[in-house]
Amino acid sequence: MWAPALAHVLTRLLTREGWQDTWLRPHFKRGWRYWLAAWVVPALATIVGAAVFFALLPRYFDPDLTMLRGMLAQNAQTATMNPWLIVAAQLGSAVLIAPLLNGLFTFGEEFGWRGYLLPKLLPLGERRAMLVSGVIWGVWHWPVIAMGHNYGFGYPGAPWTGMLLMVWFTVVTGCFLAWATLRAGSVWPAVIGHAAINGISALGVLLVQGNPSSLLGPLPVGLLGSLGWAAVAGWILWRHAGRRQAPMD
Repeated sequence: MWAPALAHVLTRLLTREGWQDTWLRPHFKRGWRYWLAAWVVPALATIVGAAVFFALLPRYFDPDLTMLRGMLAQNAQTATMNPWLIVAAQLGSAVLIAPLLNGLFTFGEEFGWRGYLLPKLLPLGERRAMLVSGVIWGVWHWPVIAMGHNYGFGYPGAPWTGMLLMVWFTVVTGCFLAWATLRAGSVWPAVIGHAAINGISALGVLLVQGNPSSLLGPLPVGLLGSLGWAAVAGWILWRHAGRRQAPMD
């Protein structure tokens, strides 16, 4: 995850362009709303996507949390625990703690994608910069998708359908991360937002039964699971994108 940050640093050294526009200043007083949005929106978008998946494919929803109960039953100390409390604890941890802990790793990506690539693409216009940077971010994931990450193996059209869906996912989430970066004038909301996405994404697995296609969900990298993020991206592109933004530092 630190490869984009390393590429950012090496590119600046090779081009000798300086360090005046790194987007590292937090600008928290001006941009606190976008920090807050980056912290909260990933959980809301992920939950909406999972809810859409289970609403359209109810046979995969397990209200008894059978899988989680089986895991708890393997330990005498947890056998009597209410599995829904575990889900609540997982959700609380994902929202309150994951954005900070995961940020140690997501900075490596965001310092490259939103801290360097996105500003370089702004001459295309804000909307195009958001979309193109999201596509590049998704293509960067293709080798690990081909190795089974996120979607596994054996799904229809593997690995190409997984690769295309990853691009879709990075475009819709990338619009949000780009918007938070540009409006706050800082890369740090994107770091928090990316960390929050990583922390909450697996929540739907606790509620699933059977073997749904990973191309559909309930994880947000699936087509149905991503619809919460698609709504966020659509709102941003329709209402809040279109202006160019100059670096603040």
